[in-house]
Amino acid sequence: MLSEKIKIMTERGDEVEASAPVVISASRSTDIPAFYAEWFFDRLSKGYCLWYNPFNRRPTYVSFRNCRVIVFWSKNPAPLMPYLSRLDELGINYYFQFTLNDYEHEGFEPGLPSLDSRVETFRALARRIGTQRVVWRFDPLIVTSSLDVAGLLGRISRVGELLKGYTGKMVFSFVDIASYGRIRRNLMSVADSFLDNEPLQGELSDDMQVCLAEGLAQLRRRWHEEGWPVEMATCAESVDLSRFGIIHNSCIDREMMMDVFSDDRELVHYLDYGKLPEADLFGGTLSVLLASHRFKDKGQRRDCGCMISKDIGMYDTCPHGCIYCYANRSHAAALRNFRSHSSDSESIVAGRI
Repeated sequence: MLSEKIKIMTERGDEVEASAPVVISASRSTDIPAFYAEWFFDRLSKGYCLWYNPFNRRPTYVSFRNCRVIVFWSKNPAPLMPYLSRLDELGINYYFQFTLNDYEHEGFEPGLPSLDSRVETFRALARRIGTQRVVWRFDPLIVTSSLDVAGLLGRISRVGELLKGYTGKMVFSFVDIASYGRIRRNLMSVADSFLDNEPLQGELSDDMQVCLAEGLAQLRRRWHEEGWPVEMATCAESVDLSRFGIIHNSCIDREMMMDVFSDDRELVHYLDYGKLPEADLFGGTLSVLLASHRFKDKGQRRDCGCMISKDIGMYDTCPHGCIYCYANRSHAAALRNFRSHSSDSESIVAGRI
């Protein structure tokens, strides 16, 4: 019973069925901290939100009743930070997947604040909630006609020096253009950045991936020697880089939650047994330990290591305008939906999109 089904009452007075997940992802599909913080906390106070399946557009109600952990994904969580005390007061655990790239020269992330501003936000967040709860993502890794593997390593090194001591993990993935037609179409707007004006040239070859991993291993050793024991991991990649000390990551990370949120006995019980504790007739609990594979989120890609969670974001709603984004059909569609957003709506965008 990893996600319970319950009955809830909507604001309109309708009784509906809702999923009641313990772990909520906010969100792989859009930057809720940057653009929808007010909406998120309004929904949290009202106890539920409405989510539309991106493939069949069917609505699903999501209750916050059982929520013990929220995983935030963001490139600019500054707008959400003033609200964090509300989560602390409610006793809800949370951590951040913070993507902090340096593609300013390429213009791949046109809607983001400056790199310096994002670095300061990262540091402020880590000071506020602790370095274990802010994961640095340099994601995805892209090469261009003027940015090769050595250049990427130089940028990772430069950003890492600014984040030294403010996080314990750096996560990366390699851009996948061939699998996502919309990414290739979006990258055509900057096609002159790539060899032969072909965006597919932005992908790293197998040899490039190995070369980059070697460079990252050297960086990690240097940082360890300097007193920063940062871990490095890939996100949803099949390539085995363990010989370089680079592991496969779990972004919705069961083991990390067990460690960082160990004081939350209800959460730990869920992470062991797949359900929140229920008292038996004698005041104890009767549960069977679940194998780790039972927690895997089967709705994600094959090589994704995440445990099961409920994502409440929606595609075509992030105005950052990142050229490599897989979650927007177009920047125009994202802007249109963002402008129609109301912070008191049940869903991020009222009605189907």
